Amino acid sequence: MSNTSIMIVGVGGQGTLLASRILGNTLIGAGYDVKVSEVHGMSQRGGSVTTYVRFGEKVWSPIIEKGGADIILSFELLEALRALPYLKPDGQIIVNTQQIDPMPVITGAAEYPQGIEQTLAQRSRLTAVDALALAREAGSIKAVNVVLIGLLASRTSIPREQWEETLRATVPPKFLEINQRAFALGYEYQ
Repeated sequence: MSNTSIMIVGVGGQGTLLASRILGNTLIGAGYDVKVSEVHGMSQRGGSVTTYVRFGEKVWSPIIEKGGADIILSFELLEALRALPYLKPDGQIIVNTQQIDPMPVITGAAEYPQGIEQTLAQRSRLTAVDALALAREAGSIKAVNVVLIGLLASRTSIPREQWEETLRATVPPKFLEINQRAFALGYEYQ
């Protein structure tokens, strides 16, 4: 069995670290050897956040080299574009279509790039989803991360019940119901 490499990318405050915990804990529960590495960047100031998750029978390092990611799970369009060099030629991108302006765009020093979805579609197997709308439907815009984990979960061979069990064990009880709805909306997304 070969190893699988997943990059989770987003902007500080989007819940990428919770998503990586749910993913890692589910994979460990499914019997895989799992290595996780978090690169926070300027996460407290809305900067880029990247997490590497590698799993398989035996994984020696969590680091994903350029051209080595099987899947990029992106919480924001520009972050998906930034991560694109890390994707394998036959790789898959799951991206939230939300746009969050980085500081150079906010200050007027740069413009947000156009045509990102088209670029991603040309260079990957792309699934673009308005995860923000689904999170809002679940009851909280902060549940974008769990919507995306639900969508990723639906693409794995790990049973849905195992993902849901990890969700219950990881998410604080007062936020569980919203996150369960968010997971279901992501899992059932077409």
